Amino acid sequence: MMNIDPKETLRTVQTLLGPVSCYSLPALAENGFSGVPHLPKSLKILLESALRNCDNYAVTIDDILSLASWEPSRAGADDIAFKPSRVVLQDFTGVPSIVDLAALREAFLQLGGDPELINPLVPCDLVIDHSLQVDVAASPDALALNLEMEFSRNRERYAFLKWGQKAFRNFRVVPPGTGIVHQVNLEYLSGVIICDGKMAYPDSLVGTDSHTTMINALGVAGWGVGGIEAEAVMLGQPLSISLPRVTGVRLYSALPEGATATDLVLAVTEMLRRVGVVNDFVEFFGSGLDSLSLPDRATIANMAPEYGATMGYFPVDLLTLDYLKMTGRKDRCDLVERYCKEQGLWREPGSDPVFSRVFEIDLSLVEPSIAGPKRPQDRIPLAKAAAQWKMDMKSAYGRENIAANGGQMDSEGCLSSVIPIPASGGGASDPAVLPGHGAVVIAAITSCTNTSNPSVMVAAALLARAARERGLAPKAWVKTSLAPGSRVVTDYLDASGLSLDLDALGFSTVGYGCTTCIGNSGPLRDDISEAIIRDDIIVCSVLSGNRNFEGRIHPLVRANYLASPPLVVAYALAGTIAIDFRMEPLGFDRQGSPVYLKDLWPSDDAIRQVIAGSVTTEQFDLRYSDVFQGTEEWLQIESPDGDLYVWDPFSSYIRKPPFFEGIGAVPAPPEPVRGARVLAVFGDSVTTDHISPAGNIRPAQPAGRYLLSLGVAREDFNSFGSRRGNHEVMIRGTFDNIRIRNRLAPGTEGGFTTWFSGDGSAAEEMSIYEAAMRYRNQGTALIILAGRDYGMGSSRDWAAKGTLLLGVRAVIAMSFERIHRTNLVGMGILPLEFTDAESAESLSLDGSELFDIPVEECLQPGATITVTARSPQTGEVRTFSVISKIGTKIEAEYYRNGGILQTVLRRLLPP
Repeated sequence: MMNIDPKETLRTVQTLLGPVSCYSLPALAENGFSGVPHLPKSLKILLESALRNCDNYAVTIDDILSLASWEPSRAGADDIAFKPSRVVLQDFTGVPSIVDLAALREAFLQLGGDPELINPLVPCDLVIDHSLQVDVAASPDALALNLEMEFSRNRERYAFLKWGQKAFRNFRVVPPGTGIVHQVNLEYLSGVIICDGKMAYPDSLVGTDSHTTMINALGVAGWGVGGIEAEAVMLGQPLSISLPRVTGVRLYSALPEGATATDLVLAVTEMLRRVGVVNDFVEFFGSGLDSLSLPDRATIANMAPEYGATMGYFPVDLLTLDYLKMTGRKDRCDLVERYCKEQGLWREPGSDPVFSRVFEIDLSLVEPSIAGPKRPQDRIPLAKAAAQWKMDMKSAYGRENIAANGGQMDSEGCLSSVIPIPASGGGASDPAVLPGHGAVVIAAITSCTNTSNPSVMVAAALLARAARERGLAPKAWVKTSLAPGSRVVTDYLDASGLSLDLDALGFSTVGYGCTTCIGNSGPLRDDISEAIIRDDIIVCSVLSGNRNFEGRIHPLVRANYLASPPLVVAYALAGTIAIDFRMEPLGFDRQGSPVYLKDLWPSDDAIRQVIAGSVTTEQFDLRYSDVFQGTEEWLQIESPDGDLYVWDPFSSYIRKPPFFEGIGAVPAPPEPVRGARVLAVFGDSVTTDHISPAGNIRPAQPAGRYLLSLGVAREDFNSFGSRRGNHEVMIRGTFDNIRIRNRLAPGTEGGFTTWFSGDGSAAEEMSIYEAAMRYRNQGTALIILAGRDYGMGSSRDWAAKGTLLLGVRAVIAMSFERIHRTNLVGMGILPLEFTDAESAESLSLDGSELFDIPVEECLQPGATITVTARSPQTGEVRTFSVISKIGTKIEAEYYRNGGILQTVLRRLLPP
């Protein structure tokens, strides 16, 4: 390989604000790296970062050479270090991150360090957006009442974050009631190119939410990481990643009339999951980009975790500049254009990069679709949705597509139970009976994926207007809600007069945050809940979100479907998923005539006209002029002072975590895993929602019993996500999703397992938490056995933290999702993968065995290791091979230290 001195690549770019310096990528090409101009643009951003941050310690010359010499055949050949420019956090993951930093300060002080060194070294923004719940819906008072309850429940958490804002440098908090972190990031926080007055460089980031990738639509490199990785980046540590494979996706043609960006992203997700892009950088290119607005691109980038990619990247072009101007960042445009053209980051038609492989999507073939009932990649063309539901009733739920208790077809052709449901407010139709299987009980326009996109929001509002004019309304059993990702959405809906139509159909704004998509859907009406439970009805939700995993949206809702905002309104009107929109009416107008979806669907021209007349730059200027100030409720919250946080031993929200207890300056050698018991045996597609729930806490759960023991009233439980600052709640919630199925406790749902005595002579079914504590008291190590895609879903650090605190030393799975695998290593847990498509089932492992794992051998990235399983009853011994999924040498160092934060702490200690 050739060599290079990064300083030799310094060049000057002339801008309207004067000359600025940059680390020039063309200069690398001039020095013999001829492949640099043809690199994927996403890799060029990593290469520039390596040039700028090279210190031959954290970031080395080898990192530069690996990136500059990248070619498709070299993907995965090297490990590289990447230093993002900043970090973004949301409050569910941000609170435990700040809790960890507060505890890290204390541990550092105890080991003789200066706690002031435990401070973010890169800019960090935390947006409080996950604590809002839809307690009140379909009411003009919903916004105010939900915000009031949010502050009432979370005051202690918010006071803690206000302390953090004062105690830590480079840390800002966007208060509640502002918007969703990804939409705020897209509309305000990012300037695409950063300039500190002298040096210009690309914006790049990591975030503690999987959907950080939404920022890729602006040409910004960023992706979701676990909270522990984010904390390391905050403390100046680089990310260690394998040299990525970059999959190019060529888009061509244009979307047909009536197809939305949501329909497109569901098609993209289906295709890319099928071909497999886990851990890839996906980069979009081709003439089809010209027909997609930047919000359309953001919709696609947002769902990169759903198609498995690290990023879903779109290069900078004229549409990027148009969006910056629209959103009040006109002053950034000259720098962005000149810098990107100078560095080869600008999209030039006909000069496509070299990719590892290329797939194509013809936009003209995209059709209206939904996805579900359990995974985002399971796309269903709208024309086939009703028929697919009937098949899913048998295949997924083992039911016939008939109503509970022998219900009959009602006057509108809906299957119904015999339970009458009184009409509710918000214009709900009457008479009302709860449909049987397939009833839509939640219809939510929610999530940054779609609420950032005016085209689909206006389409939903226009459909609502047309339905209102025909006298239609959602069915009485449907809980309707609208949770925009930004107050700007309300501004343009108000300006167009369309808010009135949404309000009339029960889609009143419930707040500005991530609600139904994260499981904060709030309660259903008591009579509806009782009917669902009593008659064992499989009911549905339809939401404009990005996640629909089982048990995520609402504990009583078994089938969940992703759909565009206008389709959310349509399904609210229909009240059932079992409708063929082509042939069946949504309802009947005042004259008794049937009204079909085609009668209400707005034209693309009508949508464009509303956007042109209603969305203005002034709206963005107004809403983001005081984005960090907050509401009067936020300003009134008092918070403590001081560099060290004073822990309240009676707090049920914020507790000092145990991760640094007894830590020494030098790590002890890792111990082998001997005689480990299996805590759980899982099948495929176990998500971080299953491992670490985010929804409501029930009194009968171990976490609920713990809160009751503290004197916390049931109505004050709040959610698992809101209590992530208390490890006692989270350890009890780990593996306690109500829909998780552990094969060690056959016939059960929820967090149950079978505990075995030492010799295997006794076995007892109990909660996973109780079994783990018994094993801990016996000094028994634990492992998990799992299937494919273990840990798919949100970048939830507590899915790894809780696993560790339960005593799990290793997870053996058929495959891992990227973020969770990294989180496991970051907490000192071994991720191991079965070889040759083997599984616990094919190896006849039933979970009663005792396991030995040679840990030292696992620390060689990619090594093949022999695991021994012994039956304590028969003495039979079996061996099988697994692959260490410790990915890099730095990850091996993390494991030796017991985790990322322990590694960082020891590195920062004075010599």
